[in-house]
Amino acid sequence: MNKLLATLIAGLFATSVFAQGATPSNPVTPTATATTTTAVKAQTKEMKADAKADAKEAKTDAKADAKVAHVKHHARKMKARAHRKATKAKAKAHAAEAKADMTAPK
Repeated sequence: MNKLLATLIAGLFATSVFAQGATPSNPVTPTATATTTTAVKAQTKEMKADAKADAKEAKTDAKADAKVAHVKHHARKMKARAHRKATKAKAKAHAAEAKADMTAPK
């Protein structure tokens, strides 16, 4: 049991040495920071451009959807109008036919 505890404690100390890590081989310089800042600015600019393009695309899609809805509504309206007109014409024809049948000699 004592050997087990001694091994665990030794392992704990050994891992703590490696956990502290080594010093970085390349120290951070102000030039690297400037380059990073430039890269971040470029990335931000690109993200803004993407967002603007997405918004423009969404607006175009909304306009197209509205146009399609308007055309469908107009088509339904015209179809209903034609149906009413045809129904009236059929009723008129039937009335004329019935009148002709009544006045026709038998």
